[in-house]
Amino acid sequence: MPGVRDISADDFITAYASHLKRSGKLEVPTWVDLVKTGSYKELAPYDPDWFYIRAAAVARHIYLRKDVGIGALTKLHGGRNRRGNRPSHHAPASASVQRKVCQALEKIGVLEQTENGGRRISQDGQRDLDRIATAVVEAAREDEDEDEEEVEEEEEEE
Repeated sequence: MPGVRDISADDFITAYASHLKRSGKLEVPTWVDLVKTGSYKELAPYDPDWFYIRAAAVARHIYLRKDVGIGALTKLHGGRNRRGNRPSHHAPASASVQRKVCQALEKIGVLEQTENGGRRISQDGQRDLDRIATAVVEAAREDEDEDEEEVEEEEEEE
């Protein structure tokens, strides 16, 4: 059975974000259309569904590792701080955004807190993520089968 490790990050995050949005269980804060995702940013994200995408990325990251804290997530989602004519440096993302994403995922039962204050994936969350990964692999296989059928039909016509 294919798991989260077996598929590309982009495909999985897109599929899981759409699943979170469709289910409607993930509690999205009211300020998501106003906030920047880091102090080094100039503008808020253009994508109105960025919170779902970030939640999917965080869930995948925590799935792949055993125990992750907010500081590690801020480092992961950080970016380049452009400092004018001085050299650029890496800057961490907003810890508040990462914390709210983790809290929202905890409310729907995907994550749980550990004794040392970090987060880990729960049993239900692991089952959910594996189910989405399997669905992505099956959809990719169906697309490949359709492409092969189209190629065969074109060869028969010639």
